[in-house]
Amino acid sequence: MMKAWMRASALWIAAGVVLLAAAPARADGPDILPKAPGEAVYDRSCASCHASANTQGRVPDLKALMELAPEAIYAQLTGGVMVVPAQKLTDEEKRAVSEYLGGRPLDLTRSGSAKKMLNHCASNPPLGDPAAGVSWNGWSADQANTRFAPAATAGLSAEQVPHLKLKWAFGFPGGGTAYGQPTVVAGRVFVGSDNGYFYSLDAASGCVYWSFQAKVGVRTAPVIGPVKGHGGTKYAVYIGDMRTNVYALDAATGKQLWTARADDHMTAKISGAPALYQGRLYVPISSSEEVVAPLSSYGCCTFRGSIVAYDAGTGRQIWKSYTIPEELKPTKKNESGVQLWGPAGGAVWNSPTIDTKRGVLYIGTGDAYTEPASKTTDAAEAMDLKSGKILWSFQTLADDAWILGCPSPTPNANCPKNLGPDHDIGASPILVNLADGRSIVVVTPKSGTVFALDPDRGGALIWKLSLTDQKAATNGLIALGGASDSRNVYLGLEDGTFVAIDLAKGQKLWTTRLESLEELGPPNAIGEPRTKAGLRFGQSAAATGIPGVVFTGGWDGIFRALSTSDGKVIWQFNTAQEFKAVNGVTARGGSMGGPGATVVKGMVYVPSGYVMFGGAMPGNVLLAFAAE
Repeated sequence: MMKAWMRASALWIAAGVVLLAAAPARADGPDILPKAPGEAVYDRSCASCHASANTQGRVPDLKALMELAPEAIYAQLTGGVMVVPAQKLTDEEKRAVSEYLGGRPLDLTRSGSAKKMLNHCASNPPLGDPAAGVSWNGWSADQANTRFAPAATAGLSAEQVPHLKLKWAFGFPGGGTAYGQPTVVAGRVFVGSDNGYFYSLDAASGCVYWSFQAKVGVRTAPVIGPVKGHGGTKYAVYIGDMRTNVYALDAATGKQLWTARADDHMTAKISGAPALYQGRLYVPISSSEEVVAPLSSYGCCTFRGSIVAYDAGTGRQIWKSYTIPEELKPTKKNESGVQLWGPAGGAVWNSPTIDTKRGVLYIGTGDAYTEPASKTTDAAEAMDLKSGKILWSFQTLADDAWILGCPSPTPNANCPKNLGPDHDIGASPILVNLADGRSIVVVTPKSGTVFALDPDRGGALIWKLSLTDQKAATNGLIALGGASDSRNVYLGLEDGTFVAIDLAKGQKLWTTRLESLEELGPPNAIGEPRTKAGLRFGQSAAATGIPGVVFTGGWDGIFRALSTSDGKVIWQFNTAQEFKAVNGVTARGGSMGGPGATVVKGMVYVPSGYVMFGGAMPGNVLLAFAAE
């Protein structure tokens, strides 16, 4: 099953908007965008009846089909109402179109269920108070998104790090990309997977307490907190999936408490972790519309990024605030006569940063999909926690209108005339309280220029620092961001270097090169460096800090620990290998380009195998390390 899903993970899924391993990270034009086998089957055998213009309300359209689980679609094709229309399809074609529409691999035997695993925990004692002990709860160990675990939380010293040894490995059944960052609370690990299953594990041993199957893959780091109004349930775990479904689950049992749909745009998804504060859940909404946008048959573009605030107890939506406040309007028609729209873009790929003192949340926004680019794209935004009102916005790059596949080989009105570099903000802003009492918001866009903003003066610029002497490649220089110990911020870069910046002065402290340039081949057509084996290069994954040490995972599969004093590597581990998983699943690590590590009570947890872009090694494992 794993090999089958690794092949499937290289396809376009979720209506052709999630591009994984086999396709290039950037394409030169829409004509070369690959189609998944399931998409081809749909276009050839299904679209004539299920296209929105042809349904006449009698059959579900594409958008409705995408709401169904792949197992439900396959059941209709093989024994339900669609058995006669699908009689000319092979079983392989039925499976392919089911996975294409369902957005994840078929799991007819529920192989991902905890009930099928060999390592059930002997018992499931009551879950302790998440606030009573040390934890890493959500994207960061704190709401300021510093991604730093203080000594009391980490339970791991710089002197112990060189003695880290693998304690256990957990394999995600059927997984092909490990993109869920674990949360560690009350002695349990909570982590999602690309196959839609979400797990609760014992933090010490990796035994499994329970699993929950979401509709599609769960990329977000979960967040846990108290909940009321659900009988004996005291604590809930909150997650979002890759089709904007938000779930509240009983943290002790995995029982669903409520679910809600955060956005109904066909290309919308939740890639950043929700944030929880004072009974409200703040959910960031991103999108892959820029992938399908250059197609002349597509009405580019109608998605606007947003934050949605929910009542954490009931799932009631309190407010929804768009990153681009201007309403969508029709603009012009393209060569195919398709109506175009705007302004669009401003996806929120990152987890909101909560400023409890000022009653504000901070986010970074993505690029624009249409011209002229809104002033709130590629920007740091501050929103009022109570109302969602945008209080201020600081744009890190103007006129960055970008969609995949442009400029097109043939004239295409969907494409921006002045194509931007795609240097949006993928990382969460970091709120830092400096030793002199000042607060700054640290923003790290893909351009490689770091910005420090003043939250008390409407986001006014304090300093900025460019980390490169030349324009960053299309893929950017910084992806999911760094870690801060309140004095410095530590950032991994796509060029294979790692840097430390003095936050009070806005000056670089040190730079370390993590890979040998002699081992690299020539850059690809768009300037991205590659290894001789054709793999991606450098550091995209989020960094994680503890006193004296910063952890970083690379596209090469190497998980490293660096000294924060000079950047020297003090420990490393090759995750790109096979592992004997505690749950009996065939498990292998690979590239590390997305989620970072979590460090709690002397243990380090990190997922391995990230193939959201080309040139990466797939994997399906969560690794847990402890010092001997």
